[in-house]
Parts: sequence; structure tokens; C-alpha cells
Amino acid sequence: MENDGSSTPEVLRVGSLEIRPADGLVVAEGRPLTLSVREFGLLVAMARDSGGIVRRSELYRRVWGRPLRHGDRSIDVYVHKLRVKLEAAVPGTRFIHTHVGFGYRFAPEPAVSPSFHISATGP
Repeated sequence: MENDGSSTPEVLRVGSLEIRPADGLVVAEGRPLTLSVREFGLLVAMARDSGGIVRRSELYRRVWGRPLRHGDRSIDVYVHKLRVKLEAAVPGTRFIHTHVGFGYRFAPEPAVSPSFHISATGP
């Protein structure tokens, strides 16, 4: 559908991110992010379903335009790259959450430092 000038372009706002799909632009806390075409496609696909879990196969279909092949891990590689860039751009916030066996959920949440082994004996 073409924009005839009477409607405003789509803008997705999730936390401190502003995503403009028609412009290929993502702004995080006032600063534009540099993303690859695949990273940007994944971000838009997840942001449109913000808060919901999107299956890997559905993300692949939306971004790559074809069915996910068995054993193909490329989506996981791109999600990882996107996650790293988002966390660097907005420290203290985690946007992409993995739901093993289901897919990914996109929602801004405070990043929690993992609690590793704490010695019971002290220093």
C-alpha cells in the first residue's frame, strides 16, 4: 500500500526505541543505530508483536521470505547480533527474550545481572 500523503508513516515505539520501518531507521535514546538488513527486519517483525512470543519459523518467514529449513541456525545468529547492539545502545535494558522451544519475545525489561556461584565460605 502506497502512502498518498494523507496518512502518517508507521512508527513503532518500544521502550526507548523508535522504529520507522518505511525509512529503515531505528533511534535508541535519540541516537540512530546501524543495523544490517536482516537485523532491521527481525527488529521490526518482533516489535510489531511486542510482548508476544514469535516463533523462530515465523520470524524467518517474515524476514527471509521463505520457510525455515531444518537445522538452519541463521536466525539465532542474527538475533544474537541484534541483542548485542540493542544492549550496547540502551545499557541496563534487555529487549529480546528467548523462550526455549517457543521463540523470541520482544519487550523492554531491566537487565538482570546473572547470579553466579557465591561462595558460602567467603573470601
